[in-house]
Amino acid sequence: MNANNFETRIQYLKYQVLKEVAREAWEENLVENVLDIPKKILPGKVPTMRCCVYKERAILQERVKLAMGGNRSNPNIIEVIDIACDECPMGGYEVTNSCRGCLVQGCKSACVKDAIEFDSNHQAHIDKNKCINCGNCAKACQYSAIVNRKRPCENACVVKAITPNEDQAAHIDPKKCINCGACISQCPFGAIMDKSFILDAIDYILKSDNNREFKVYALLAPAIADSFREVKLSQIVTGLKKLGFYDVIEVAKGADMVAYSEAAELKEKGFLLSSCCPAFVDYVQKYFPEQAEYLSSNLSPMATIARHLKEEDEDCRLVFIGPCTAKKAEVMKNSVKNYVDVALTFEELLALFDSRDIELSELEESDLNQASYFGRVFARSGGLTEAMAQGLKEHGSDMEFVPETCSGIEACRVAMLKKSKNMLQSNFVEGMACNGGCIGGAGTIRKLGIKKENVDNYARDSKIETISDSVNR
Repeated sequence: MNANNFETRIQYLKYQVLKEVAREAWEENLVENVLDIPKKILPGKVPTMRCCVYKERAILQERVKLAMGGNRSNPNIIEVIDIACDECPMGGYEVTNSCRGCLVQGCKSACVKDAIEFDSNHQAHIDKNKCINCGNCAKACQYSAIVNRKRPCENACVVKAITPNEDQAAHIDPKKCINCGACISQCPFGAIMDKSFILDAIDYILKSDNNREFKVYALLAPAIADSFREVKLSQIVTGLKKLGFYDVIEVAKGADMVAYSEAAELKEKGFLLSSCCPAFVDYVQKYFPEQAEYLSSNLSPMATIARHLKEEDEDCRLVFIGPCTAKKAEVMKNSVKNYVDVALTFEELLALFDSRDIELSELEESDLNQASYFGRVFARSGGLTEAMAQGLKEHGSDMEFVPETCSGIEACRVAMLKKSKNMLQSNFVEGMACNGGCIGGAGTIRKLGIKKENVDNYARDSKIETISDSVNR
């Protein structure tokens, strides 16, 4: 693929790095050639993005490190490349040229730290050494001449996990971060990136090919229906087998299993918070810990289907492939790590295919029909709610189902605030950290123009009519 196939140049650079790392890993030459990867990607001597080609290559080398797993002692999946984070202004409250130099000087009166000064033209200025970014001056200005300029990554982070460090580079607080990855696509300099465990997946496949000690399965998330639009899902299945996976399993079948079990749990408890989205679960546990008792006891669809497969074959290796960066953090949890071995994104899957020169559009089709309509629509906002309604119906429940469907972490925040104040009228919260649901995840190939109808069309193709039929297969 070339740069024209990607929405941004940053995406293309990330893809190039992942592809080259994977290509060397397949040939088992990565250790010897790792330092040459930046030169392959930027072979010329003229800089194309930065002040000099040497800085560009230095940044690419940091991308290579993250593509190889990054700093594994850092518990966070999302990391900042400090050397690349040096172009955004510091931000905070600033006085614009709309300042009229008025006599009222309400901004100065409102400032509790005496950080407002005036020049000879009576124009206001903010002393950054004194300012605490309280915003009182902006509220007091009758001309709206004072604005709060936030960096794109800070704007993207609803949970406020990003702040400038002492060198003014972005810093991510792992105690606050929920690994949703919203900041990644919003950084205009590509200074934020998720760690990749693509090497672990390749290593499992190579070992399986060499000695057949275990089988390696690909667990494919239903959001694939929107990310790879140019080819058929049946061709992707063939491509995964061509990569070396023994078989491909629909995570949507795990979603069916969760919906059936979660519906019974809701019927028993009367109120429930969904547990399907790891970023939402993390958000509740970190920001509304007193409400964590209401989280469903079910594992996510990924972990549920993985546990089922491990019970049948404890020696198999399971590689989840989906749109979610938070899944990489979920895999590290004690409750999940014995089931799922590696989590990859669709971005990484594309790099894997191209590292082996696999042209999906030219492949024959392979059947994949393990899940119902209801399991497949988990991929988009409202899908879990539909599945829960169906699950209650199949359990023969006549309870009134009053769902709260939350698309994006801001909507989740509002719902949780209502619940904490006993103002929420619903008895079930579908919490999805990404706007639009899983199809809006940070690990998708397309960040813009997500289309839920692609998921719905994929769901309607299912030959399995009910959740029960899927669970009992």
